[in-house]
Amino acid sequence: MKYTAPPSVSSLEPFDPSSGSIIERLLFNNRLLVVLLCAVITAVLGWQALKLELNASFEKTLPGSQPYILNYLQYQSELTGLGNAVRVAVENPDGSLYDADYMETLRQLSDELFLLPGVDRVQMKSLWTPSTRWIGVTEEGLEGGPVIPDGYDGSPQSLQQLGANIARSGEIGQLVAVDGNSSIIYLPLLDTDADGNSLDYAVFADKLEQLRGKYEAQGVAIHITGFAKLIGDLIDGVRSVLTFFAMAVVIATATVFWFTRCVRSTLLVVFASLTAVIWQLGLLPTLGYVLDPYSILVPFLVFAIGMSHGAQKMNGIMQDVGRGFDKLVAARFTFRRLFLAGLTALLADAVGFAVLLVIDIQVIRELAIAASIGVAVLIFTNLILLPILLSYVGVSDEAAKRSIAGESSTDKTTREQALWNLLDRFTGRRWATAAILGGAVLAVAGFAVSTQLKIGDLDQGAPELRSDSRYNRDVAFMNQHYGASSDVLAVMIKTPANACSRYETLNKVDALEWQLRQLPGVESTNSLSLLSRRVLSGLNEGNPKWYEFLPNQSMLNYITAGAPRGLYNNGCDLLTLYVYLSDHKADTLTQVVDYVEMFAANNDTDDVKFMLAAGSAGIQAATNIAVKEAWRDMLFLVYGAVILLSFITFRSWRAVVVAILPLMLTSVLAEALMVALGMGVKVATLPVIALGVGIGIDYALYILSVTQAQLRQGATLSEAYLRALRFTGKVVMLTGVTLAVGVVTWVASPIKFQADMGLLLAFMFLWNMLGALVLLPALAHFLMKPDKAEANINAALETLGQKRTKPISSTSSNQYGS
Repeated sequence: MKYTAPPSVSSLEPFDPSSGSIIERLLFNNRLLVVLLCAVITAVLGWQALKLELNASFEKTLPGSQPYILNYLQYQSELTGLGNAVRVAVENPDGSLYDADYMETLRQLSDELFLLPGVDRVQMKSLWTPSTRWIGVTEEGLEGGPVIPDGYDGSPQSLQQLGANIARSGEIGQLVAVDGNSSIIYLPLLDTDADGNSLDYAVFADKLEQLRGKYEAQGVAIHITGFAKLIGDLIDGVRSVLTFFAMAVVIATATVFWFTRCVRSTLLVVFASLTAVIWQLGLLPTLGYVLDPYSILVPFLVFAIGMSHGAQKMNGIMQDVGRGFDKLVAARFTFRRLFLAGLTALLADAVGFAVLLVIDIQVIRELAIAASIGVAVLIFTNLILLPILLSYVGVSDEAAKRSIAGESSTDKTTREQALWNLLDRFTGRRWATAAILGGAVLAVAGFAVSTQLKIGDLDQGAPELRSDSRYNRDVAFMNQHYGASSDVLAVMIKTPANACSRYETLNKVDALEWQLRQLPGVESTNSLSLLSRRVLSGLNEGNPKWYEFLPNQSMLNYITAGAPRGLYNNGCDLLTLYVYLSDHKADTLTQVVDYVEMFAANNDTDDVKFMLAAGSAGIQAATNIAVKEAWRDMLFLVYGAVILLSFITFRSWRAVVVAILPLMLTSVLAEALMVALGMGVKVATLPVIALGVGIGIDYALYILSVTQAQLRQGATLSEAYLRALRFTGKVVMLTGVTLAVGVVTWVASPIKFQADMGLLLAFMFLWNMLGALVLLPALAHFLMKPDKAEANINAALETLGQKRTKPISSTSSNQYGS
């Protein structure tokens, strides 16, 4: 049966306002009330959005139920500075730290840092704090005292004594640089300030920068590292995100206007999408949430998704107006045709975000909640409010006529028609076979590359920032001038009360410590066992022959009594083994963690247990493990949910396969791209992988819903696909390219993980679009066929001159997809 063109308006019955679903009648028969209600909600939530805070929390970045983190949290109060801390290195660029002016500057800075809100003052450490002590061996036995000598006055004699004390303190490579030109002020941080308020990292980092500027003006160089400073830099970089958001809005607006040449409809689409962002930002503080640097990109994603769905609604109304329908009738027809597909697509988007809740990291869960809220409000702003507004405003006559120009044009050489004819070839066997074989080759090659994908960071420093950022230059300075890096993994050894100094326990610690030092990536270690070796050698005039771990319990008890409390706790039932790593790359952490786990399995007893992990590197290792465990589960859940929603929409397993396979190819190729770009699966990139599936299904839903409806009316696949291309294909291409261009501008962001997300999202937008335009018809050639029964009924009725007639509402609905 040859597919017939839509009937003219004059051949249709008058529109029946009582037709359509109960939802359609409820909304469009009360249009003014809906608009007023949305206006009130926008005003209220716009006011609430002004209360939204931008902050972060160290605790929220931890995988709360991961065993390593549970160990860390259980003993957090007994561990010295192994959690959230800032290191401030004060360098004398023109000399050494043994300078009176330098030491006075260091004292003043140490005092000011001591008074900052949120600093754990008991655990704070610098050359000027009383807890920094030296210990030495004299003819009278062991002696010690604070590193700053009594009566220090900056004289040459005092500075000489200071140098001797530092040499005996064991702090060279820790608080004091190996070259003697700088020293560190170590600031452990509390989760709350003295007033009980959560630590404001933006304010704290700003105060650090103020002190940096103040003291660098006095001739020293300041280098600052730590989670709080990193978050502060990210929050500063977030201001650039607003610039990129504005650029994306301008690009999307310009592109939609270029497509429609209609000012009013373009502005309405942008308005509806921005309204969704306002609702989302207003709901967050209302529900008690804040934005953090990891979720700051969510408003743009909501805007992007809104532009995609809004453009589809605008295009449908524009085409119906071009066919002669009244703007209200066109709005109702478009709502009727696309509401279910749009709702399913938004639900799939929401699922793509919601599955992130399986990841037990609060910062990702809050990102998922924020994004899910944003997608939920799009149902009201873009699926309901936008068609109703367009039913009032309408579109320009020129734009409406232009939107359907291709339907009646007999010129097969127009660019649009040539493109449709090219894409239509993929509904034929030869091109379809070639497309599927090409997709299979890409899938195999992509999967082979994706097997090399790592979990965690692959670069030194903070991968969230550029390698040449001030923060990463400070990290490089620390690593270069201090023997003990800031990447610390701490092993906790649990013992019975008052039994931490037993020979059997310390001997095992000594064995593990020696074995870890042989691993590549381990720079140094520190423990009570190592201290025992050093003290024993010191008590024997530094003779290296005595650098042994002797089975002398009395000696071990004596050494333990004078050891720093950072090596064991007050109850002497917890030992800490510090492992200083060259970096926190995924491979480095994995090999250390695996070795400690193996050692624990072979040496744990009922009384002594080796537990991971504390320290910055230990927490990173725990996060990597949590991400790895959730990664595949997340993909399984998001694909399962998308498949279920697609089946509910299409009621055909064949249509589901046609829609899902292009998505799976995009996921595989995205993981291969991450390998090529040197990205690992981590907190910043994991959400993008899930979002690519949820957002990508939108294209397939819009094209396939029209194609399937036409096939059920008896149209051939070629005819059905061409109808889908004319009705929704142009907008799919428009939104795919527009969104890709919008996010690819992020590569210029100073925040590296934003640049990474921009590249991945741009790739996924384009590949999901290509999959919907190329692979979808190719797969449909082999899996989806016209409904012959429907076609035979129509042919028979035409022969009898009794072709079924339906009200205009039903006829229009069936022509372009129900």
